[in-house]
Parts: sequence; structure tokens; C-alpha cells
Amino acid sequence: MKIALAQVLSTSDPQRNLVMVRDYAKQAKEAGASLVVFPEAMQIAFGNDLARNAQALDGPWATLIRQQAREIGITIIAGMFTPGEAGRVRNTLLITGAEADTHYDKIHLYDAFGYAESDSVTPGDVPVQFSHQGQTLGVATCYDLRFPQLFIRHAISGAIVNIVCASWGAGDGKVEQWTTLAKARALDSTTFVVAVGQADPESLGQQVPSSVPLGVGHSVAVDPLGRIIAQAGAEPELLVVDLDVALVEKARRQLPVVANTVDL
Repeated sequence: MKIALAQVLSTSDPQRNLVMVRDYAKQAKEAGASLVVFPEAMQIAFGNDLARNAQALDGPWATLIRQQAREIGITIIAGMFTPGEAGRVRNTLLITGAEADTHYDKIHLYDAFGYAESDSVTPGDVPVQFSHQGQTLGVATCYDLRFPQLFIRHAISGAIVNIVCASWGAGDGKVEQWTTLAKARALDSTTFVVAVGQADPESLGQQVPSSVPLGVGHSVAVDPLGRIIAQAGAEPELLVVDLDVALVEKARRQLPVVANTVDL
């Protein structure tokens, strides 16, 4: 299974971001990928008026993403914002392609490191898996990466790959935490973890407020035994990884943590 990790830096302009999705999706398809993963907040970057830009799943932005997936012949996962409750939004992943058209609303909101996502975002409450090339994949968003139970839930539901879309906040040790958590979640669930973040704005010479989580780069793919397959740097980059899905069954024979999981 070839998956492309599109580490990009989304902007304040949803139309410009649509062009970015199209261009990277085309490159991913040309590289042989059947699925391309974009970061959280791909529709519009954090630090902008999310409520004013939120759109329904049948609105123009999502509709154009579906059209791109259909025309290019690839499955696309991209972060957007949909209307929530009491003037808030939902932090949503759109998953669309020939085999799936679904979405995931972020469950664990980023109320940490001085940021309060719950002030503007309504949480989701339903884990989501989807089918791709006859396999089950689970999805997660950013802060979800710190919660192993979601990844284990996906694995129990049959997932062999966990996709993470993020706009990981910068700070002391945050790149190391990102990489360590991706490896840990792979080991917790004996799944591949494909974690795609926004590029680091500073890699392009952009200065941003430290309080806004705009990305650190270092998107990473990890195998079911916690070994890094590929990792990006800080700048925008397209990585394509070829996952040997048979490794999941082999890992689960060696390390049957999913089979041994019990409710406590």
C-alpha cells in the first residue's frame, strides 16, 4: 500500500489551499500512491477566523476536494472545519476517494501548553475507520496522538494503519514528543502509524505567534514494531512510503498486545 505524506503549510486562503491539495495529490498519484494525507487545518490555517470559514461537508470546499480525488484517481484525507455548536466549529478530517467518503471530528481537543481549542471547537465522540485497498485504516487528529486508547480501538476494529493529521504546536522538545508518540502508538496498536503535520513556518522564513499551533514538520511513517520507515524535515515535502501490510500480522504474532487487551 503506497501512501503519500503531503507535509505542506496551509494559508489563510481556502482557495489557495485547494490548489495546493490538487498539486500535491497529482504528484502523489504520479509517484504511485493510492492515498495522499494532508495535515489538520488544510482548509485554513489556525490563527484565522475558523467560524467564519467553516463549511458543511456538502459545501464548496469539501465538494471540490471530492472532485479532485475523483479526477486524479486517488483517495485524499485533509483537515477542514465544519459548523459546530454554539458558534464553535468541529475540527474535521475529510476522507474521500473511490472506496470511502466519510469524515472524522476530532475527539481530544488541544487544551494544553497554554492553548484552549475547546474555546472554539466542539469535540467529536465517534472513532472512525475506513476501507482502502481492502484494508481497514483508522484516523486521528493531532492531540489525539497522546491518547493510546483511540489507536487501540482502531486496531481492535481491524485497522492495520493509523493515519494522524496534525498542526503540531512548536515548543521545547515538541518535535521529539511528536516522533516518540508516533512510535509509541504504533507499538500500542501494532499498526503502521502515518503521521502528517504542517510544515514549520520558520523553515520558510515566516514568524508566527508562539501561542498558535502552526506546525513543526517532521511528518513520519512508523512500522508496527515502532521502527521509523521515513521522516521529513521541517520544510514542505512530499514523502511516499510503501507499506508491507503483511508486517502487521507478523508483528501481532510476535507482540499480541491487541489480542491481550482487556477492559480494566
